[in-house]
Amino acid sequence: MADAIAIHLVNAEILQADHPDSAAWCQASGFSGEVGTLCLVPDAAGKIGKVLVGSSDSVDVWTLAALPKTLPAGTYALANKFSDSNATKLYLGWQLGSYSFDRYKLTKVGLLATLEAPENADLTYVKAATEATYLVRDLVTTPANNMGPDQLEETARNLADRYEAKIAVIAGGDLVVENYPMIFAVGKASTRAPRLIDMRWGNPDAPSITLVGKGVCFDSGGLDIKSAAGMRLMKKDMGGAAQVLGLAQMIMEIGLPVSLRVLVAAVENSIAGNALRPLDILTSRKGTTIEIGNTDAEGRLVLADALWEASSEDPDLLIDCATLTGAARVALGTELPAFFCNDEQVTATLLKVGQTADDPLWNLPLHNAYRSMLDSPVADMNNIANGSYGGSITAALFLQEFIQPDIPWIHVDLMAYNLRSLPGRPEGGDAMGMRALFELIKQRVA
Repeated sequence: MADAIAIHLVNAEILQADHPDSAAWCQASGFSGEVGTLCLVPDAAGKIGKVLVGSSDSVDVWTLAALPKTLPAGTYALANKFSDSNATKLYLGWQLGSYSFDRYKLTKVGLLATLEAPENADLTYVKAATEATYLVRDLVTTPANNMGPDQLEETARNLADRYEAKIAVIAGGDLVVENYPMIFAVGKASTRAPRLIDMRWGNPDAPSITLVGKGVCFDSGGLDIKSAAGMRLMKKDMGGAAQVLGLAQMIMEIGLPVSLRVLVAAVENSIAGNALRPLDILTSRKGTTIEIGNTDAEGRLVLADALWEASSEDPDLLIDCATLTGAARVALGTELPAFFCNDEQVTATLLKVGQTADDPLWNLPLHNAYRSMLDSPVADMNNIANGSYGGSITAALFLQEFIQPDIPWIHVDLMAYNLRSLPGRPEGGDAMGMRALFELIKQRVA
């Protein structure tokens, strides 16, 4: 820290008590220690002597997350002493705030301010969470011309190579042969073959965790085509797949004692002469028949086949992540993921760890009285409800039909995309609830 510039977290009281030598400068600068403000205090040579950051009594992951791109390039260090958990949060936020997506820019992001790692921060966790979040952000923000089912497969294969995991892929017509008919039906109209990516890692005798991700790499809506505005961000419709790959990377990087399985249904919902049609009837992997009320409700179809396969092994915990419904965004906004769960204890734990990790989710009910809204006169069920209300709930109830009832199951319905830039969370693709899910899994196998 000898050559690093000290960062002091202050409020009005601490500013007056601990920094009287800076009072005149702070007054001239209009700095009073308000949350979210900062003041660069010069030393005798006119260089930055210290940085004062307005903070509340409690800190979170995002307290310092704006500073890497706000402060002049250089090396900084925390002057305050923090608990292990708070030191870890502050250092993680700094790392997340250093992210930029400049793959397509001729001018790359220049040098940023860096923070010396606090001695008591959990550096293994920070590294794993940072790399996993960067992976999710890169995958979701990459446009669909460079992020199709084949690129998702390549990403999974790279993870498998890195962590010595096993991977198998069923693609194209082989999906029909291997009885994944709905994944094939959704993706068959694209020139890029649909596929199911299946990765396994860990000790087979350890607690079994299965992650399932919706990997719709672009969603035109199919023949029930979206509007231009509705289609604009559909490169992000593989955000659930990105999130489970990021979560898997965290688990493998830290080495949680689990038997991990990751299933990603990777497709592109396109339009062609062989595209899925409204009122077509599909037979799912489970054997139930599904009437297609809307070709734009395709994510639940590909998830259904993958979830039924996941359920066949009776995992100790089954989690799916999907950018599934606009209804969840209407209910909770774009920055708070909804989740559904069939286990009260798991629900309570996920709510708690989400708050503790500054990565919250909100629980919505699996209100079974709405199940009849999915009834079809000609098939076992429809892929959409017969009304426009409660869309995130009826979508979750559709998925629940493909879960064995004794398996603890979490369904996360997330935006996977920041529509505005906040400290540490730039506009673009993002992980939402991933760190909370990691903490839940860690607690269940600890």
